[in-house]
Amino acid sequence: MSYVFRPAGLTDAVAITELLNEVDRIEIGRPETDLHEVEADLKRTDIALERDSWLAFDGDRLVAYGLLWDESGGERVDVDHYVLPDHQRAGALILDSMQARALDKARENGAARAVVHLHLNTQPTLDTGLIEERGWSVVRRYHVLQRSVDAAADVVPELPSGVRLRPCANEADRARVHALYQSSFAEHFDFQPRTYGQWLEDVDADLLDWSLVWIVGTEELGDAGFLLARDDRAAMGWIRSIGVAREARGRGLGGLLLRHAFAAFAARGRETVGLGVDTANATGAPALYARHGMAVHYAVDTWEAVLK
Repeated sequence: MSYVFRPAGLTDAVAITELLNEVDRIEIGRPETDLHEVEADLKRTDIALERDSWLAFDGDRLVAYGLLWDESGGERVDVDHYVLPDHQRAGALILDSMQARALDKARENGAARAVVHLHLNTQPTLDTGLIEERGWSVVRRYHVLQRSVDAAADVVPELPSGVRLRPCANEADRARVHALYQSSFAEHFDFQPRTYGQWLEDVDADLLDWSLVWIVGTEELGDAGFLLARDDRAAMGWIRSIGVAREARGRGLGGLLLRHAFAAFAARGRETVGLGVDTANATGAPALYARHGMAVHYAVDTWEAVLK
């Protein structure tokens, strides 16, 4: 079988979305990729599409897609990789191109090696033998959790005495959420520090509904936690990130933020809310989510390759 390869462009977003949803149907049983997510990736200012993206076509059909980006400015490089089951050779060729580009990118940053991460469903369309024989191995597992919500049952929670919660209403609040994100996630696996401007791009700030971002605090500590959610996914409401400062943990602030988000989504008519969590999270997040009724939807492994 002969494939045609080329870089991606913004006009390919529809075809890429269709491919990713075909992969979704195979891996998790239903399509969960939205066009705006793909467009946001293709518009990232830290990606040069002519060098950092790959499309493979079998005739007119898109059968594989790869994307590479670098948030570390050092040796850490991230890649996405999608391939249909019957087109593993195309997937392997894109994988080889991505590895070569990742090593070049790390060396451009002054690093002697590239440490590359790829997230794959635990039952992926990619033949994992292809990456294992290239030296990749699993270093982490994440769960995508989901929970049903109902407007009658999920109501806005009462605030405990001394606790305050407010929406992210202005630029100062946005900067505060960024600072809370940086501090509360600093100890997490694979955390990459981001400037305020980089973080705004990460969260696609121009299209984000900031009324679904909240800041929680106490009279004693001031602003101590945040929750950033989005309502632009067709499949479910989505909690992108939730964090509580180390000194404020154990006071129920994370659970309060979760219940507030559940109520907000239920009031909007949503039936399901989801989020992703590192199963080895050291802050107790998986147990918190389980206590609040969230269950595993599917699992994702982080695969790592060290290239020299």
